[in-house]
Amino acid sequence: MKQRVLILCTKNSCRSQMAEGILRHYGGDRFEVFSAGTVASHVNENAIRVMGEIGIDISVQKSKSLEGFLDQPFDFVITVCDSAKETCPFFPGAKQQLHWSFPDPPQTDEPKEEYLREFREVRDMILVKFKQAAEKGLAFEPL
Repeated sequence: MKQRVLILCTKNSCRSQMAEGILRHYGGDRFEVFSAGTVASHVNENAIRVMGEIGIDISVQKSKSLEGFLDQPFDFVITVCDSAKETCPFFPGAKQQLHWSFPDPPQTDEPKEEYLREFREVRDMILVKFKQAAEKGLAFEPL
């Protein structure tokens, strides 16, 4: 049976979307992965671009509000930004909550190299943590 994982961020546009794609890519055989935001927006085009550079397509993912998940059980709920942790310090139905904070990349879809560089840096941090989670399991110390 797959473990259910919900990854939370503020707008569900960048960090949580990248984390969802990475955990699904490397651990989809062991995890059923979802992401949501305290508010829904859109999946950032730069997040889609930099994930494509490492062979992970998140272009079909949609931004979702956490309200649609409040009545569902999860083995793990992981917040990836401090704002989401403060907004949602307790998630009903979560067996375990983890907080792995990552910096917020620029909130722009403009593909300027300076923005893409920042997105790649954040993506690489998320990649290390969530690939490790996929390979070793989620029962280890957060960043």
